[in-house]
Amino acid sequence: MSVSSAVKSKFSSKAPAPVVFVVDDDISVRESLELLICNEGWCAETFESAQEFLSRPRVNVPSCLVLDVSLPGLNGLDLQERVAKERTDMPIIFITGYGDVPMTVRAMKAGAVEFLTKPFGDDVLLDAIRNALVHSKAVLNQEGEMAVLRECYASLTRREREVMALVVSGLLNKQVGGQLGISEITVKAHRGQVMQKMKAGSLADLVKMAAKLRIGRRTPDSVL
Repeated sequence: MSVSSAVKSKFSSKAPAPVVFVVDDDISVRESLELLICNEGWCAETFESAQEFLSRPRVNVPSCLVLDVSLPGLNGLDLQERVAKERTDMPIIFITGYGDVPMTVRAMKAGAVEFLTKPFGDDVLLDAIRNALVHSKAVLNQEGEMAVLRECYASLTRREREVMALVVSGLLNKQVGGQLGISEITVKAHRGQVMQKMKAGSLADLVKMAAKLRIGRRTPDSVL
């Protein structure tokens, strides 16, 4: 199985439904949004405070956060800072009843995908959620691909990592052997093991993998 196939298997049609988190201290808002979200086939989880939401473990499915700006204790903008650092796969959609320009600018600069002022149409919010979930899935796919690549790279021996670093830098087998003080035949054997363990179908694939892992010729172990 290739790296891309391994990642795709994690997000098959049988995967759990996306989760939309709602943090709002108004119970009527939470209940109405929960109903709206569930009617679209997504899972909804509601919280009345930022602290309550932060106690929820991270989910490994596409998700987004519908967040009120004004909250007791930790407010929405402060919660955004925490989420941006710890849950990069979770886009944030702000909702508020009294948004102003500085508040909107701060939220958008910090990465919010939408800033909606109450009252807003259901379609407007649903479109924002739909776009946020697409983005979340893309980020999770990227993270999954990197996790698989790192796992494959970790399976290489030190010598195989050295060979890989030199091969992807453009050196021929004979040149690699000269650099490492080993025979060309031995280089070919290590190279074959590298291709197999990294699940690379071609040298071009291996070069792309090395670029994603930021493997340099002088720092073959820097990604660990």
